[in-house]
Amino acid sequence: MNRKIPAPSDFVVDADDIRSAADILRGHAILTPLLEYPVLNERMGGRVLIKFEGAQITGSFKFRGAYNRLARIPAEAKAAGVVAWSSGNHAQGVAAAARLLGLAATIVMPSDAPAIKMANTRALGAEIIAYDRFTESREKIATALAIARGATLVPSFDDPFIIAGQGTAGLEILDQARALGTGVDRIAVCCGGGGLVAGIATAVKSASPETEIYSVEPAAFDDTARSLASGHRETVSPDARSICDALLTPTPGELTFPINRALLSGGLSVTDDEVRATMRFAFEDLKLVMEPGGAVALAALLHKKLPRTDGVTAVIVSGANVDPGFYASILTEVG
Repeated sequence: MNRKIPAPSDFVVDADDIRSAADILRGHAILTPLLEYPVLNERMGGRVLIKFEGAQITGSFKFRGAYNRLARIPAEAKAAGVVAWSSGNHAQGVAAAARLLGLAATIVMPSDAPAIKMANTRALGAEIIAYDRFTESREKIATALAIARGATLVPSFDDPFIIAGQGTAGLEILDQARALGTGVDRIAVCCGGGGLVAGIATAVKSASPETEIYSVEPAAFDDTARSLASGHRETVSPDARSICDALLTPTPGELTFPINRALLSGGLSVTDDEVRATMRFAFEDLKLVMEPGGAVALAALLHKKLPRTDGVTAVIVSGANVDPGFYASILTEVG
C-alpha cells in the first residue's frame, strides 16, 4: 500500500513544524526511552525497538501535542483558558500543560473514563465536565463551552499544533536509533483519531522516505484501516466496544486522514484478547506497564499482523495509564 509522497505543502504540517514543536517542548517534555529487549528480539526473530511513551509526563504521548498547542495561544487569549475533550490521556496532557503555562483548563470527559485518568486530570487542576459517550457529542459540548467562555478549543488530534507536537516522537526515534547504530525499517503506531501516527509519519518520511509506517487500531474501531482501503473517511458502528478506551474515535480526523492516506503503508487492527495477552507479556517479560490502547502496536507485532521483514521494527507504546483493578484482572487471567 505504498504511495507517492505529496509535497509537504499539501499537508497542514511539515517537518519544519515538527522541528519547531521540538524546540517548544525542549526542557518541558521528557525524552522518552527507546528500549531493546533480547527476549523480544528472540521471540520475533529480528531487532525490535520500543518507544515507551508511558514514561512521558502524565503517562502518555499526549503531553507533546497539548503543550505545543497551548504554548502558541496569544497572550490576549490566555485569560479565558482552554477547553478540550478527551477520554483521559489528552485530558491529562492539556491539564498538565495548562498548569505549567498558568492557564485554566476545562475538559469534557466520558463518564465511563478510567477513574485513574479522571483523578489525575482533577489533580492537575482541570475542571471536568462529564458526558455519555454513546448518546452525547463531546465535540458539541466542548465547542459550546469554548464559545460561551471565549476560551481556546484544544482538539485531541485534528489540529496542526497537536499533530506537530506528537510528531516529535518520530524525530526522537530516528535520533535514538541512530545512536544505537541502526536505522528503522518500519514503525507501528497506535491510532485513534490519527494525530500521533500522522505526526510521526510526517517527521520520519521527511528524513527516511523508505521507512514503512503502519497504524494499529482495536478491531471494533478500525476506521482508519478501512478508510485507507476505501480512500475516504469511514465510521465505526455505534455498537462498537473495546477495552482500548484511549482509541475509541468513531472516524479519522479531517486533517489527519489526508496525511495518513498519503504516508502510511497500511492500517492494522488487533482484538481485545490480543491486547490483553500483550499487556501480560509486557508486564512479565519486559517489566513494562501498558494501558490497553498503548499496547495495540506491540500486539500487532506479537500476533504477526505486520508484514514480515528482516529489518528493524520500532513500536510505539503510547501510554501507561491503566486502572489498577482492571490491570490486575488482566494480569491474572489465563492466557
